[in-house]
Amino acid sequence: MAFTPSAIIFSVLTVAAYVVANFLYLRFRKTPLNPVITATVALVAILILFDIPYETYMEGGDWVAAFLGPAVVALAVPLYKHRELLQKNLVPIAAGIVAGVIAGLASGTLFTRWLGFTEELILTVLPKSLTTPVAMQVATTIGGIPSLAAVFVMVAGFTGILLGPYLLQLLNIDSPIGRGIGLGASAHGLGTAKAFEYGPEDASMSSVAMTLAAVLGALLSPLAAWLLL
Repeated sequence: MAFTPSAIIFSVLTVAAYVVANFLYLRFRKTPLNPVITATVALVAILILFDIPYETYMEGGDWVAAFLGPAVVALAVPLYKHRELLQKNLVPIAAGIVAGVIAGLASGTLFTRWLGFTEELILTVLPKSLTTPVAMQVATTIGGIPSLAAVFVMVAGFTGILLGPYLLQLLNIDSPIGRGIGLGASAHGLGTAKAFEYGPEDASMSSVAMTLAAVLGALLSPLAAWLLL
């Protein structure tokens, strides 16, 4: 990561966009105003408007991305605090994660097959419900396009945090375990961030679901690609 004026400008711009977006979300509490979505849209608009190359922006974006690792590790804190909840409900939690992984692998693949996508694109969509680094590696392994897989992961995450709360309400799922597993297994990191809004127990379950779904999804993806194609 280079320490250049561009790096300073775009790292500050990224943080500022998120702070403003988060303020709007906390002010109006509307799901479509989720700060991750609105900040992303704002940054993309700025890059397009001023014709700024992605590589130039990433001089600063890399500095922000460097905090991703510590943020993921920090998810272990609520997990540790609510470890008794995990131990007491190990079977339903495991069953929920397995079901979520299978649904995530199958849904996008069957939908893209129905739309007539090429095999390469189908394999790219397959790991969409896994967290980004895992999804990119899985896509590479099974013959997909890793950079495009990251885009599908974002789409899955945005869809999960936009529609997830409504589905949870519609299906009358109001337990921390149900909400956490549902959000974490379907919308990975973004789902976990959303789970924090419900409470620390939801966040703990979501972080467990996100982590184990990534591991299980990486193991099942080659088999799923073979079965579905």
